[in-house]
Amino acid sequence: MRDAAMSLWIFATLFAASVQALRFLLQKRLAVGGLSPVAATFARFVYAPPAIALGLAVWMGVSGTALPAIGAEFWPFAVAGGVAQILATICVVALFAYRNFAVGIAFSKVTVLLTVATGFIVLGETVTLLDLVAMGVGLVGVLILSVPAQGGWQVLNRGSALGLASGVFFSISAVGYRGASLTVDSEAALVRAAVTLCLVTLFQTAILAAWMLWRDRAGLVAVFRRWRATSLVGATSMAGSMGWFTAYTLQTAAYVNAVGQVELVLSILISWFVLGERQSRREIGGICLVSVSVIALILLRA
Repeated sequence: MRDAAMSLWIFATLFAASVQALRFLLQKRLAVGGLSPVAATFARFVYAPPAIALGLAVWMGVSGTALPAIGAEFWPFAVAGGVAQILATICVVALFAYRNFAVGIAFSKVTVLLTVATGFIVLGETVTLLDLVAMGVGLVGVLILSVPAQGGWQVLNRGSALGLASGVFFSISAVGYRGASLTVDSEAALVRAAVTLCLVTLFQTAILAAWMLWRDRAGLVAVFRRWRATSLVGATSMAGSMGWFTAYTLQTAAYVNAVGQVELVLSILISWFVLGERQSRREIGGICLVSVSVIALILLRA
């Protein structure tokens, strides 16, 4: 049973990373097409709650069981994770204006080591020394990627600030979601993930809709007017989130995020073949270091 759980979290993480790479591509196209970072972020949440609720209703009907209860600590974890994910996604979408697609995704992966610290402080979870070394190799790759194509080794710039901010927020959201899912009273990882995802995305949709009604009504209307494109963002987001949430219920968030860096490899392929972008030798070297880090962690954790 333990081996099956270990295999499931790795599979769920790889699936989530693959779908997320596609979702970021769709969000980049929305952003380039004139949608604001907040509106592009809203598009990933708004379609999810009804679809997940329908899936849970079907599950209850087939299994003949009620929805599992949630613990008292669910909402503090869920709200912290939900707000942090919104801010992280806005940072990543805004980052696309400064760096190319693959490098933009790479920036967000600084979240791995930050998640180790956050997970230890909030949940008391630790990692082994070998795993920490593997994560450190990935961090070196991210730091190499933080250097702009022009201007030499100037690490501190607007692009790196957005990337590091996204990493901080993603680390908070990962630990928040793991903490929330662990309070759901169910033995089934997929059910815990679905309940957590449904409630979190409902909360995220509500607060983003309120914000946009106040500050960006044109963007709010554009999300629904361009439903063919935005619904694809929503569908890929929901599928990817189910993968992430399932993995978070089974494994420490730091390991999940570390293996999830495989998304970088997929981002390179998308960047090269779909967007026609090219990476420098330095950028490819940094991405290779991150890839080595991911492979080492899979071998250590499998």
